[in-house]
Amino acid sequence: MFRLQGSKTLAVDLTGDAVKAKNGSMVAYDGRMTFKKLSGGGEGLRGMVTRRLTGEQMTVMEVSGQGTCYFADRASEINLVALHGDTLHVEASNLLATDAGLRTGTTFTGLRGGASGNGLFTTTVEGTGQAAIMSDGAAVLLRVSPQYPLTVDPGAYIAHQGRLQQHFQAGVNFRTLMGEGSGEAFQIRFEGDGLVYVQPSERNTVGGDV
Repeated sequence: MFRLQGSKTLAVDLTGDAVKAKNGSMVAYDGRMTFKKLSGGGEGLRGMVTRRLTGEQMTVMEVSGQGTCYFADRASEINLVALHGDTLHVEASNLLATDAGLRTGTTFTGLRGGASGNGLFTTTVEGTGQAAIMSDGAAVLLRVSPQYPLTVDPGAYIAHQGRLQQHFQAGVNFRTLMGEGSGEAFQIRFEGDGLVYVQPSERNTVGGDV
């Protein structure tokens, strides 16, 4: 159902089913479509309360019908993620679209959110189906294993999936090491077995340097 047109446009073929996407991201469609505005970042009462407390939210629209919809957002690179009953953790600002059957919610991620400025919660996508996530530049997919933990700059982190534990830690980042920054930097350390999506450009962070 999801396919890429180039690297920056998502095409979704609909045959009476639906897709949920970031509001305002549709750039074209053919066929007959209906549109409904939703609240994203979590479903149900718990999701509403969590969004209000954390600010981890996104405005979502549901598109259903017959035909093809095309989605894009600020010429961001788009990455397709296949879920098979597992969970994808993704920053709300990096989530473009999901199969309508996938469940979205929020999960507490500890102090990492405080470093990235995106709240203490991260959006979760669960179930079986496809999701499309965005990155500033072509995303790098990094494997984490028990033998090889991974440390990531919060500004470059996009998403992760698998059996991973994440820890927020203080340390010296590469800019500080090279004399291009000052103060102490925060990092995310991933341990376990899974995949981490990293973008080659860093978003502005709040509290990333002290």
